[in-house]
Amino acid sequence: MAQFTLTVNGKTHTVDADPDMPLLYALKNDIGLNNPQFGCGLAQCGACTVHMDGQPIRSCITPISSVGNARVVTLSGLGTPEKPHPLQTAYVEEQVTQCGYCINGWIMTAAAFLARKKKPTDAEIKEALDGLKCRCGTHMNIMRAVKRAASMMG
Repeated sequence: MAQFTLTVNGKTHTVDADPDMPLLYALKNDIGLNNPQFGCGLAQCGACTVHMDGQPIRSCITPISSVGNARVVTLSGLGTPEKPHPLQTAYVEEQVTQCGYCINGWIMTAAAFLARKKKPTDAEIKEALDGLKCRCGTHMNIMRAVKRAASMMG
């Protein structure tokens, strides 16, 4: 066991953990966040996506020891109920959510993408979101929400 100091959503947390423990477990079990989600545990579905220094990562395979001094942002740190991120607003307006389990990965991945690409094409959006899984089949609503958020941000 070792002690790790993590900066998550702007707050500092100290976690005692095995260095190989996935960051996801610290976020959920030690810090008590409801997102990200455990999906596949193999970095294939995206439900566990968080930002580490602005880059989307799959927290289910990221060892806590690799975080170092990086800033971690989860979906709950992306916006607030009073001032939601444009993607959060667009998801509500486009009525994207069905079961909601995968939404964390889609929004976190799209947020990092839109921070880099202000006016994406449909093909660029599809490429950026490639590899994420949604069993509810809300893919068309997700595309509309990402395009709406891009126009709100642009």
